[in-house]
Amino acid sequence: MRKPTAVVAAFTLAAVSAVGAAGCGGPEQPKVQGPAPTASPAHGPVYASDSMGRPLSRPTAFGASEFAGVIHLKWRNWGQPKAVGTGELSASWCGDKCGPATIELTRLVHQENVSYYSRATIRAPQSDPEYAAELRSIHLPVPEP
Repeated sequence: MRKPTAVVAAFTLAAVSAVGAAGCGGPEQPKVQGPAPTASPAHGPVYASDSMGRPLSRPTAFGASEFAGVIHLKWRNWGQPKAVGTGELSASWCGDKCGPATIELTRLVHQENVSYYSRATIRAPQSDPEYAAELRSIHLPVPEP
């Protein structure tokens, strides 16, 4: 005659094996319906950090480097993927005769409640071609989140 504990142990082992083999549910896979969620657009202010790391919003003057910037700026599409500003180039190599300039801010970096432009391009038709190359792709500082 078997002992009761041996019978209980055998029954428990058989039950655990049966549940393990069957799994915790049926053979059906979960059904996913509808479109995948999309990333929500960032809300809040949008900034561009100048060469000194100061966050600016729609600045009237923007120092893109220690040698060049754009002054008397008027902006279009601020807060969009590409903001465009028109003004006058101000640079150490051309004095007060630098001429008109356009600055494009791109590559928005979204953080919790704010966004920053991370790239600037300055085009100045009257600028010396040697220096104009330095203005084509300027990395803008973005604070750590």
